Amino acid sequence: MLTAISDGMVALLKEFYGHGPTRTKSYYADDLVVCVLRGGFSRVEQTLLEGGRGAAVIEQRMAFQDLMRGRFEEVIERATGRRVIGFMSGNQQHPDMMCEVFILAPTDLVDHAELAAGAPRSFAD
Repeated sequence: MLTAISDGMVALLKEFYGHGPTRTKSYYADDLVVCVLRGGFSRVEQTLLEGGRGAAVIEQRMAFQDLMRGRFEEVIERATGRRVIGFMSGNQQHPDMMCEVFILAPTDLVDHAELAAGAPRSFAD
């Protein structure tokens, strides 16, 4: 399962960035999945980082990860067989790391009524 998560995340990033991270490690415990990815800055991003524009790179990556949310969630749902109800993403430059965090249903962190009110998609969707 962890290999499927790591491989799926790398494949998506490779497809959309043109190359993927050089290292990845995924963790799965209870209602939490965390995927940590290393490397993978494009030449343009690397140039911006070296030119002191790191904030622009991080902002662009956060926007990208927000747009990719559904695709990332599909990878996790396919691997775990559970529905993703929460997604958070983070990046840093030194050392370069990207972290994707997923909360899975069912969980005692979220009341059943909250899930119903948000009309989340089912795993079968």
